[in-house]
Amino acid sequence: MKMKAIADRIFIRLAPPEEAPGIILPADIEEPRTVGVVESVGEKVSAVKPGDKVLFHVFDELETPEKNLVVVRESSILGVMNDD
Repeated sequence: MKMKAIADRIFIRLAPPEEAPGIILPADIEEPRTVGVVESVGEKVSAVKPGDKVLFHVFDELETPEKNLVVVRESSILGVMNDD
């Protein structure tokens, strides 16, 4: 299923959970994931573009029918990450 963001919404593909070798955490406690790659942006979004790796505010995310895809408002984006 292909989804297209509208207005000031941004669809973000969540990064896989990080695994810490040697540390055992209870399996039933899921840490919120706040990093992902932008998949689709609405027409009012100017700060990010598809393909950007972003850090976003976890409290504003909304789930979608796809497990690792969330939608947030542009104001929930805290920053764009790069490897430079």
